[in-house]
Amino acid sequence: MNQWDERFSAEEYVYGTKPNTFLEEQLSLLNPGAILFACEGEGRNAVFAASLGWNVSAFDGSKEGQKKANKLAEQTGVTIDYRIGDATEIEYPSESFDCIVFIYAHFPADIRTFIHQRALQWLKVGGTVLLEAFNPEQIPRTSGGPKDITMLYTPEILMLDFADVDDIAISIETVHLDEGPLHQGKAEVIRMIAKK
Repeated sequence: MNQWDERFSAEEYVYGTKPNTFLEEQLSLLNPGAILFACEGEGRNAVFAASLGWNVSAFDGSKEGQKKANKLAEQTGVTIDYRIGDATEIEYPSESFDCIVFIYAHFPADIRTFIHQRALQWLKVGGTVLLEAFNPEQIPRTSGGPKDITMLYTPEILMLDFADVDDIAISIETVHLDEGPLHQGKAEVIRMIAKK
């Protein structure tokens, strides 16, 4: 069993069932279309988007995460297309999404750029990438995130990974997380809105 299956096999939703605040704010500004959630875990954000009328695709490497996402979707009365796959291998058609979302999707440095650039290929021209993740200031905090500094994001990293977009806004924020038992307390995050 991989670490994520182990983490998600608990009865409770370890990151809660409510959507990420940044995502909630940003989706309210966009017209619903086709949306993809990368590394979606237990499905809280995908299910929320589906409840707003988005046509939702999602993927993750965890079967336990998928089970809980589908259960949450059923309880909420929505449908999501949630696949199991590795972020470096999963395939989607070019220019098939209006929005692609990375919420706390941290990757090792050697594959991160490749994954982000593949995602841009799946995004329609005029589409949006939304990203929230931890920045290096998060290392001493206990509110979540990898303890490997190379997996945390800086503005420079994101500017490089998403160099091909037309418009990019990046901010560094200190926020208070209240997302299930594993994201609790003060956190140092980076947020990005990129338009292709």
